[in-house]
Amino acid sequence: MISIEHLTVEFSARPLFTDISYVINRKDRIALTGKNGAGKSTMLKIIAGLQTPTSGAVNKPKDITIGYLPQVMKPADTTSLKEEAEKAFVSASNMEEEIERLTRDLGERTDWESQAYQDLIDRLSDLNEQMALTNTGSQEAEVEKTLLGLGFERKDFNRPTSEFSGGWRMRIELAKLLLQRPDVLLLDEPTNHLDIESIRWLEKFLSSNPVTVVLISHDRAFMDNVTTRTIEITCGTIHDYNVNYSKYVVLHQERIAQQRRAWENQQKLIHDTEAFIERFRYQATKAIQVQSRIKQLEKIVPIEIDEVDNSRLRLSFPPAPRSGDYPVICHNVAKSYGTHLIFDHVELTIQRGEKVAFVGKNGEGKSTLVKCIMGEIPFSGELKVGHGVKIGYFAQNQAQLLDEHLSVFETIDRVAVGDIRTKIRDILGAFMFGGEAIEKPVGVLSGGERARLAMIKLLLEPVNLLILDEPTNHLDLASKDVLKEAIRKFDGTVIVVSHDRDFLDGLVGKVYEFGNHRVREYIGGIYDFLQKKDMDSLHELEKKTMPSAKPETAPIPLSTPPVPSQSKPDLSFEEQKARKAALSKLQKRIESIEAEISRCEATLRELEARLSTPEGSMDSTLFEQHGALRKKVEALNDEWLEASEAIENVK
Repeated sequence: MISIEHLTVEFSARPLFTDISYVINRKDRIALTGKNGAGKSTMLKIIAGLQTPTSGAVNKPKDITIGYLPQVMKPADTTSLKEEAEKAFVSASNMEEEIERLTRDLGERTDWESQAYQDLIDRLSDLNEQMALTNTGSQEAEVEKTLLGLGFERKDFNRPTSEFSGGWRMRIELAKLLLQRPDVLLLDEPTNHLDIESIRWLEKFLSSNPVTVVLISHDRAFMDNVTTRTIEITCGTIHDYNVNYSKYVVLHQERIAQQRRAWENQQKLIHDTEAFIERFRYQATKAIQVQSRIKQLEKIVPIEIDEVDNSRLRLSFPPAPRSGDYPVICHNVAKSYGTHLIFDHVELTIQRGEKVAFVGKNGEGKSTLVKCIMGEIPFSGELKVGHGVKIGYFAQNQAQLLDEHLSVFETIDRVAVGDIRTKIRDILGAFMFGGEAIEKPVGVLSGGERARLAMIKLLLEPVNLLILDEPTNHLDLASKDVLKEAIRKFDGTVIVVSHDRDFLDGLVGKVYEFGNHRVREYIGGIYDFLQKKDMDSLHELEKKTMPSAKPETAPIPLSTPPVPSQSKPDLSFEEQKARKAALSKLQKRIESIEAEISRCEATLRELEARLSTPEGSMDSTLFEQHGALRKKVEALNDEWLEASEAIENVK
């Protein structure tokens, strides 16, 4: 279907790929994996025809359609949500106009035997076939279905796109892409801004449609559920595995181990052969054997162990200057866009040295409150930034703010002042921009590289309040760990906006939940918060909806439904007795299920702690145990719901 032949890409004479060849077959579902900067996004751009390789070619059929979702985009913000989504059908409208024009031309022409007339008929036939596939008669229904599947509500359809947060804008672009129904989908980290329900919807969409998919993601579960083939990009070359990501991890380790064992055995053979030759070289009785060993040595083809990319991010924040005791205080803060209320009656106090998390559904106001703290947008109420507070801000769209025409070095050189300018190369090297990489234009950097480059700006001037809005979206697992450790050691105050539970675990001591126009405070770490919310992951915030009435009231925990103390008056004694027995039985069943869920969740936390270690992340058995246990918890939750519904029916 698409053939990549002898692909080579160089930046400033530094090779990114060298002589890469592979084929993308029809209905393939491929995951591109590798460290940030390995060239995954560049590969997608080349396949999409947006970037030209140094040498080699991408061969594809003329009639193939390709849809590409980049990591970074710049929305126009000139239409409503529904109008923007309907732009996906512009090509269909163009086809309709061309069909009308061709039909009119055919009716007016009389050269029925000419090749030009036959070409018009062929073109008209092709267009009619394409129109039949697009199913234009149900465009409006398709738009609504796709937008609802990606988490939008009907009341959002007429809202201007400018009112949506960065995460929701990404969903708009994804919706347009899916509505176009291309033959090949190239998705660069599509799940970064999706909630759990939207991720599941996207998984189902991709699995149920005969579309070829090539994607980049750091979401292991998503890759496992969608892809069946993994291509690893490392050190300028690729390794192709016809399995999903989890199986690839196992096979990758096995391949390296096998290469190492074969190399060691070969080295031993070479050493023993050379020792024999050296020992008996000058003995006439051994001359034939020595010559035989020399020829044997010459025929040995050296075994090579695949090069492993061991480059690693090194990060530490400068000591924080002392600030006032309370860097941020909010009293009765509210924000709305026109009639659309974001949040109201916000009360929060952040003390010096605290590390807190802002969590909740996309669009509920996390980034909006950050912008209020930064003084970027107006609001009502009182918001005080403490004495001596110096803010270091990493915005959700930080990568978009970089000048794509500057090089990596020029980007930092233009903002560095004083003695720090003499250390720019050292700083860039610590962020994995070593050697010739500092001369790369920002426009060719991957999302992860841009995130690292933007983060360097936080190191150029000492700050005492770090505000990080989705800092891990484009970082690989190793870089996430380094950033987490640097924040943990930072002696200033930190506000982190994130959905990444593993990143927040052990990092924050207070959680603020955004939802239903309110901000609620939870003292303790992220797991304490999850336990109070009776959820097994932060993504459950995306799945659950809070009560619309009396939002200030604490949500009712998921627990055993109460048994009514009084029976219905119109029941007989025997019926009341049977009813009480049924309720008691169901209550015991629910208590048993809840106890089992608690045990499973405790085991899950232990497994996740082990999986977060370098050794555990390579242990396929742990992943299998984790997956099986996760499915068991889901089944238990389904049982709990069935039992709860049964109690309601018995009442």
